[in-house]
Amino acid sequence: MNTGYLGTVMKPDVIVIGGGPAGMMAAVSAAEEGASVRLLEPNERLGKKLNITGKGRCNLTNNCDEEEFLRSVPRNGRFLYSAYSQFTSADVMAFFEELGVPLKTERGNRVFPVSDRAFDVSRALERRLKKLHASICRDRAKTLIIRGGVLQGVEGEKGVYEAGRVIVAAGGVSYPLTGSTGDGYLLAEQAGHSVQEPRGSLVPLCASGDLCASLQGLSLKNVALRVYESGKKIYSDFGEMLFTHFGVSGPMVLSASAHMRHFDKKAYRLEIDLKPALDEAALDKRLLSDFSRHANSDFVNSMDELLPRKLIEPFVHLTGIDPHQKVHDITKEQRRRALALLKAFPVEITGPRPVAEAIVTSGGVTVKEVNPSTMESKILPGLYFAGEVLDVDAYTGGFNLQIAWCTGRLAGRAAAARQRGL
Repeated sequence: MNTGYLGTVMKPDVIVIGGGPAGMMAAVSAAEEGASVRLLEPNERLGKKLNITGKGRCNLTNNCDEEEFLRSVPRNGRFLYSAYSQFTSADVMAFFEELGVPLKTERGNRVFPVSDRAFDVSRALERRLKKLHASICRDRAKTLIIRGGVLQGVEGEKGVYEAGRVIVAAGGVSYPLTGSTGDGYLLAEQAGHSVQEPRGSLVPLCASGDLCASLQGLSLKNVALRVYESGKKIYSDFGEMLFTHFGVSGPMVLSASAHMRHFDKKAYRLEIDLKPALDEAALDKRLLSDFSRHANSDFVNSMDELLPRKLIEPFVHLTGIDPHQKVHDITKEQRRRALALLKAFPVEITGPRPVAEAIVTSGGVTVKEVNPSTMESKILPGLYFAGEVLDVDAYTGGFNLQIAWCTGRLAGRAAAARQRGL
C-alpha cells in the first residue's frame, strides 16, 4: 500500500478524508499543532479540482474584509463567522506567500498567484505536508468506524485506519471526475447527520425555446445582465457571457446562478443590456443616426454597427418588425421596440445544468449540527467537517476557496487540540 511520504503510520492522531483545498489545509493545520496526520485521497495527485479552478489560474481568495466576505456567502454565511475571523483573507494571503507563492490582486479583489499557475498553490501545500511529516494514503474512505457510539477511525477500500479524530473534507458532487462524488455526505449520514440535498451553484443555465441554440458560440463582452425572480429584480452584473446549445454560460451567468435558488417555486428571466454605456436617450439618438445613414436599406441590414452579426436575425425577429421593411418606413413605435430590446434582451431560464457541471455544490451537511467554533460534529464527538461538504456556498471571486481554507484551518487545529485534551 502506498502510504505517502514517510511510510506507515500505525495510528495517527487525526485522519483527514479528502486531498482538496479544505483537506490539505486541515492536514497542514493539524500537523502544525503537533498532531500526527494521515490524509486519505484516492487520486494520484492532491488538489485535482484545485488545479483547474480559475481556468487553471486559481483564484485562491478575495482580498476583502469580513463584512464583504459574509455578504458574499448567501447560504449560511453567519455560520462561518468564527472560521473566517480566525483565518481571514489577509491571513490566507500571508500563509501562501510564506510558502513561497507570490500573489497579486486583480479586478473585483480576486487574488491569484503571480505565476497564474494553480499548480503552484497545490504544490506549496504538498511541500508543507511533506515537511510536517504528514502521511498520504491513496485510498477512498468507505465508512466510519463507530463502536459503542465512539468514533474509532475509517475503513477504506484498501485498509482500515484507526484514529479518534476524523476530518471529512471530501468535497461535494460537482466535477465528479476530480473525485467529488458525494462520499462525504454518506459518511456524515452514517454518523447521524442530515444532509441538505446537493445542487449546483455557479452553474450554467438552461433556457426555453431555440433562441440560445441559434446563438450558440456567441460571446458577449461588456454587457450588463439583470436577473428577475418572478418579476422582481434580484441581481445585476456587468461583464461577459456566452450562448450555448442549451442556454447561457460564462462568468456573469455563473455568478447569477448563485442567486437563483428556487427553480421549483419561482420563474427566472434574464435581461441583457446590449449597450450599457448608453442610456435610452443616447441610444435613441444613435439609432436615429444609424437609420438616417441606412434609410434605403432593409431593417435587417441596418444593425451591423450595433450588434454582432449572429445576433441580428434573432434580434430583428424579437422586435416584430419585418426584416425587409425599409428603414425610412420604420415608425417611432417600432424604433421604440428596437430600443427597448437593445436595453433588455430577454432570455427565459428553465433551470440549471446538472450539478456535475457546477463549479461548487450548494447543499450538504446541515450546519446546525456542526459547532461553528470548531467544525466538530454535535452528534459524534471527534468527527469534523470542512469545505464544500458543508451546506455553505458563495459567489464567484475566490470566496468558495476562502471557505475551504478557513474551515479546514479551524477543523485541523480543533482536532489537534482535542487530541491533546485541550
